[in-house]
Amino acid sequence: MPLLEVTQTRHLSASIRLTDGTASQVDQYAAFIRASADEVIEQALAYVFAKDRDFQEFLRTPEAQRITPTLRVRRVTTNEAAQSSVKKPIAVASSASQTPAVVAGSRA
Repeated sequence: MPLLEVTQTRHLSASIRLTDGTASQVDQYAAFIRASADEVIEQALAYVFAKDRDFQEFLRTPEAQRITPTLRVRRVTTNEAAQSSVKKPIAVASSASQTPAVVAGSRA
């Protein structure tokens, strides 16, 4: 019997717009917990979704199944998927005057 159990998780990339202040705080929180910005956003959203009782109730309604997707999901080709498995350094913008900041996120 193996000592480790590895679960395959499907990730996707999506573009979101954040204010400069929120983008900065995401980066600061990521540094604080020694994680990536993607992990901060993933875990923060999972936390909010799980804790919001009204949202959990909404998910049980037929209306929740008929939503129109608005998240801008980036479709990855097979070649890009192979390349994205290699971690690359991320450049941090030095100017705080860019409004709004665009951050690519992923969902676990």
